[in-house]
Amino acid sequence: MGVWDLVLVGLVLLLGLCGVLLPGVPGSWLVWAAVMWWALQDPQPVAWWVLVGTTVALFLSQVVRWALPPRRLRPSWAGRRMAMYAGAGSFLGFLLLPVLGSIPGFMAGIYLEERHRLGRHGEAAAALRTAMRSGGSGVLAELFTCQLIAAAWAAAVIWG
Repeated sequence: MGVWDLVLVGLVLLLGLCGVLLPGVPGSWLVWAAVMWWALQDPQPVAWWVLVGTTVALFLSQVVRWALPPRRLRPSWAGRRMAMYAGAGSFLGFLLLPVLGSIPGFMAGIYLEERHRLGRHGEAAAALRTAMRSGGSGVLAELFTCQLIAAAWAAAVIWG
């Protein structure tokens, strides 16, 4: 697989990661499709193992999302700015504290946006709890899984 093909796969993965944060965009399906496209174009055992791992991880992610309470998106959670802050926090957390930093980074992003919007710590903490209960935990589970898949793909491309 050529460099430009890998760049396109990486862009589709990035689009899928952003799509997880936007309602109505099939982000996890885009991530899976990018990995499948890569595996079909680069028929090495490591590519197929990453595809199998991606499929299993996304299935488990959906099981976790179905086990969580129903998603009741409210206007405060569905805002673009909150999604941007949560996504940026999750991405920075994933890079700064590899893998597990995504979870506190996601919540810190929501907290910072709410603190900026509301101005007080107590109100921001309450808004964070409300956002996580009203659908944020499901988005976090899906985003975390997609970040793991993107990291596995990048590792397979670099070292595989």
